[in-house]
Amino acid sequence: MRAVSTSQLYLVTPIVDQPDAFAPLLSAACSAGTVAAVQLRLAAADERTLVKALKALCPVAQENGAAVLLAVVGEAPVDLDLVLVAARGGADGVHVEADLEAVHELRGRLKDERILGVGGVRSKHDAMSLGEEGVDYLLFGEPRRDGSLPHLDSVEERAAWWAEIFETPCVAFAPDLAAVPRLAATRAEFVALGDAVWTHEGGPAAAVRAAAAALRDGAGA
Repeated sequence: MRAVSTSQLYLVTPIVDQPDAFAPLLSAACSAGTVAAVQLRLAAADERTLVKALKALCPVAQENGAAVLLAVVGEAPVDLDLVLVAARGGADGVHVEADLEAVHELRGRLKDERILGVGGVRSKHDAMSLGEEGVDYLLFGEPRRDGSLPHLDSVEERAAWWAEIFETPCVAFAPDLAAVPRLAATRAEFVALGDAVWTHEGGPAAAVRAAAAALRDGAGA
């Protein structure tokens, strides 16, 4: 992932517990347009299960030019090693919730070999502290654990603030396709979409094509 003047598309998957069933949807989305990255949200499981899922799904996205970020959702085994899982499964990096101590440890182990992305950022102070740890991007506005979303105005403000001042790339989460141009206009390096892609009535490919057009609209704003 690299910063560009026009926002790129970042996809957030639903929680995947059946990789073979999800692979066709992922393929349709990633082959339909320029997807920069995919946050692959896997249901918490043991290392072997997670590595197997990554091996099944990473190539689907990567063959279409998208980086894959592993995110484990749920109560994972206490001894689960995300760095090892990502490496063995072929992921390009990991995405974790904001926890300064954990991020510091991960950054030291990942070094520059794999991407480290962080979400769940609660304040500007936390964002700056995480940026100082050398994360590769910050994600603003993604769904909370209860499924609710921050107000779009706050996401827009946070992304515009960060993109204007800091060099570390940011991702702004759009709750729907209609919000994409507005968030792209903040000059955030990436705009994220979740269910708006996977539950689109025309299918993931149609959603990605629409999002690409919306990103171009936002870039001209």
